Amino acid sequence: MNSSYFFGFSGRTQDICLMAGTTRQQKFARLIHKEISDILQRDKRGILDNSFVTVADVRVSPDLGVAKIYLSMMLAKDKPALLEKITSRKSEIRKALGDRIRNQARIIPELVFYVDEVEEKAQRMDEIIKNLNIPPAES
Repeated sequence: MNSSYFFGFSGRTQDICLMAGTTRQQKFARLIHKEISDILQRDKRGILDNSFVTVADVRVSPDLGVAKIYLSMMLAKDKPALLEKITSRKSEIRKALGDRIRNQARIIPELVFYVDEVEEKAQRMDEIIKNLNIPPAES
């Protein structure tokens, strides 16, 4: 198997964590991340309607045929509607991606878009922690 592994020690046991795919998948994911970010930033097609959307993560299937793209929509008011609009125009985005990477990749992957909620969950956790009423420790 051609996967990347992270070896770490915690106490007396050795932990082995499988990282996100092979080196080939990781390189292809970085390429797609860069190009999709640029396509959405320029947005000549008017897909985003002035919403601020960033590509948070890209995960590629082992056969490089499918790319899962996680989008951060921090300031968007209606995230499901914006995701639906992006998904409905994914053939245009895939064509633009193909025009950019055709000399670097044999396969132009199918694109599947998801809303990345990691940042929002982290903000909610910060708010909960800030609002905790913890009495001071006794001396």
